[in-house]
Amino acid sequence: MLRAFDGKEPRIAESAFVSEAAYIVGDVEIGEHSNVWPGAVIRADFGSIRIGNRVSIEDNCVIHSGSPFTFAGNVMIGDRVVIGHGAVVNCKSIGDSVLVGMSATLLHDAEIGNFCIIGAGCLVGEGVRIPDKSVVYGVPGRIVGPPTEKQLWWIEEAYKGYAELTRKYKAQGL
Repeated sequence: MLRAFDGKEPRIAESAFVSEAAYIVGDVEIGEHSNVWPGAVIRADFGSIRIGNRVSIEDNCVIHSGSPFTFAGNVMIGDRVVIGHGAVVNCKSIGDSVLVGMSATLLHDAEIGNFCIIGAGCLVGEGVRIPDKSVVYGVPGRIVGPPTEKQLWWIEEAYKGYAELTRKYKAQGL
């Protein structure tokens, strides 16, 4: 379901797939070949949300704009990002080629660099900056090193599987 808020409507690339069971409201932009799965909520009411190309937002994710104390705040998500099932994203930015694990939480004003992995269930605290090529695990999230070759495969290839799945869903009119 797509909804306007304060006169701003979501803008979705023609090649993107958005499940009819997702809820997207306000100043949201979703790039080419991206996909949003059932139960996802993308709510841009305190600021804009920009989602790049080839981004997968899995089932039951929440992406919300805003920042503490001022409420206003934008969210920028780069290209080739996979946001795992049930993740909560209220951060300032996620770079390119990032994997956010299932049920991870990225709090206000956090910034995630390029080629990062945020582990399942991880909590990235308010205002934390994660540099490029970092693997982050735990509560609170701690950098445990750079991604291994196996982990880099997930970063560089995971979105491709969703691209094929998106084509199938669109072909079947779902």
